[in-house]
Amino acid sequence: MSADTLAGRVRHAIEVKHSRFLAQAAPVGSPEQALAFFDEVGDPAATHNCWAYRIGGLYRFNDDGEPASTAGRPILAAIEGQGFDRVGVVVTRWYGGVKLGAGGLVRAYGGCAAECLRTAPRQPLVTMIAAEIAYPFEVTGAVHATLAQFAVDKLDERFDAEGTRMRLELPADDLATLKQRLRDATRDRVRFETG
Repeated sequence: MSADTLAGRVRHAIEVKHSRFLAQAAPVGSPEQALAFFDEVGDPAATHNCWAYRIGGLYRFNDDGEPASTAGRPILAAIEGQGFDRVGVVVTRWYGGVKLGAGGLVRAYGGCAAECLRTAPRQPLVTMIAAEIAYPFEVTGAVHATLAQFAVDKLDERFDAEGTRMRLELPADDLATLKQRLRDATRDRVRFETG
């Protein structure tokens, strides 16, 4: 299953027994970016600013003084449950004078985060792959014309007596088609290495 990230920042507010909860979510590319987002949008005057992020295999959550696993973990579960990756969510709570209990906190934090993400515009994450190609000088024009038809980023290009070596990055789903087109355009004179 491929994951999505957010197309941009989103927010969602609810009230539960006089406590106000505000979920704010954003696409994040690194733990540092997630923590900077939480610092930026968290309200120091609020009772709690609980958060979670997931970036590939990396994840972290924080209950910010709420009972253990009643806030951060449900926020993380909302991120995962909605099929998101590279997302950070902070849920800010302003205490309204009525205790919610552990179950009420889990429902409030997790529910606010889940609803925020459920209605958010999604953006599919594209899996990129690195590849290296080697080819003789005389097929350079055909190689460049073929590469121009794909969403390829040229990372590096080196020349030696044999010809050219080029490192590329491209969507993994395009690799087989690119190999076939280069084979056809150069009469199979391009060598491919992925990794």
